[in-house]
This record gives sequence, C-alpha cells and structure tokens, in this order.
Amino acid sequence: MITQEPPRLTDTELRAIAKLVYEKSGIVLHEGKRELITSRLQKRLRHLGLASYGAYLKMVADDASGAELVTLLDSIATNHTHFFREAKHFELLTARVLASAASTQGRELQGWCAACSTGEEPYTILMSLLEAGVPRVRLLASDMSTKALATARQGVYRLERMQEVPQPLLHKYFQKGLGAQAGLARVHPDLRRMVDFRALNLLEVTSLGRSFDFIFCRNVMIYFDKAVQQRVVAMLERHLAPGGYLFIAHSESLNGITHGLTTIAPAAFQRRAA
Repeated sequence: MITQEPPRLTDTELRAIAKLVYEKSGIVLHEGKRELITSRLQKRLRHLGLASYGAYLKMVADDASGAELVTLLDSIATNHTHFFREAKHFELLTARVLASAASTQGRELQGWCAACSTGEEPYTILMSLLEAGVPRVRLLASDMSTKALATARQGVYRLERMQEVPQPLLHKYFQKGLGAQAGLARVHPDLRRMVDFRALNLLEVTSLGRSFDFIFCRNVMIYFDKAVQQRVVAMLERHLAPGGYLFIAHSESLNGITHGLTTIAPAAFQRRAA
C-alpha cells in the first residue's frame, strides 16, 4: 500500500501563513513554530484534499465568507487553561469589589473575560464573586476561537480537569453526569445564564459601547509583539470604568506599554477614578 507523503511547508508558505495570522490576530509565528503550524494544519489540508499549504492559503483568500480564515486561526490558537488558574487574582478581585461595594449602589457588576478560551476562567470568576457575596454579576466572555467558545457555551468538562475546583463549589455549581455522561460535569444553568459568550478578535474591537468594572485578559498578550500589545492595552483601558481593574497573566508585563493604569498587585492594575 502506497501512503502519500504529507505536504511540506516551504519557507515561503511559512512566511505567508505567519503574515496572515499576524495581520488577523496579532499572534507572532516565527521559524520555531514551523512544527506547530504543520501539525495543526496537516489534518485540515488532508480533509480538504489539498496538496500544498499554498493551495490552502489560496482557498482562505478566496473564501468570501471568512469561515476558512476562522478555521485557520482556530487551528493556530493555543487554548490551554484550567479552573482557578493564578488564583490570587480571583481573591484580589473579590476583596476589591467588596471593599467598594457601597459605591456600586446595588447595581449589577459588569465584567469582561477578554480571552475566555474554553470557559474555565469566566466560570471561576463568577463562582468567586458569588461565593464572596456579590449579588448581581453579568459577564461578557469573548475569544477569537469559535471552537473554544463552543466548549465554553456548553460548559461540560471532564472531572479530571476540575481538580482545582473545591468540592463544595463542585457540588454547588456543577451537575455531575450519569450513565453515558459519567466522568463529566456541566456548569449549572443558573451560572451559564450569567455569561454572554461572543466571538471577538481583540485587534478588531474599537468600542463595545459599554464599560466594565473589571477585565481579565490573561495568557494572550504573550503571543503579541509590543506594537500589538500597545494597541490591545489601550483598547482594554478605554473599556474600563473609572476605578475598574485589569488583570493580565503573571507571565505577561506592561513594561514598555504606554497606559494610565496603576499597579495594585503583580499583574493587576486599576484605572484611576474619575
């Protein structure tokens, strides 16, 4: 039996893919990402019956609907996350929100999880705030990856991925699967209803027409160069309400970025009150 050799990613094709991905998502792909690009796109080329990455790039360019571009970006994006990741941020958020509860005048707290991946982070934010006694919360959770968003909306996770969720919260906020669903848990409908999931590309957001009391944008800016980081941080800052909070990952930094935020803790910032 003759097996067909997988297409080889040429230097020209690598540069073309890297340029397209950077222009559309801000993600920087260098020569060291050749293996990642190949492994993630090979299956798509095989599915489409294409013999080269050049042919695939032409298909992306010719697709007026933009659906194949979304599929390409979905394939490249890394969506590693887990519940209660960098847990100190959730503790800081609840402490700050409770300390300023009088100023909210009983209104609904507004938050944005700006790179929500498969949903573990927004659900962690909600559990943390509800457990702290915050009565009303509404969360926008967005991601560029439609594939990750589909998982987030469904809110179904394998139990082995939920080791960081304390048992009392697991019982309170999740429905354990039975029978064919054994080994799975689904986020309770009441919690899922508090989240608006939207497909958003941070490079394309200019104004969402609203401001937020807090924004989480963690583990995404590490994929951007300084120019894109500056653009994204400026956009996020515009969407913060006066006194609002921005959380980035501990592996990220705003060094060299122009902004008007005050550092309140590692990887945590506050916009000055009006």
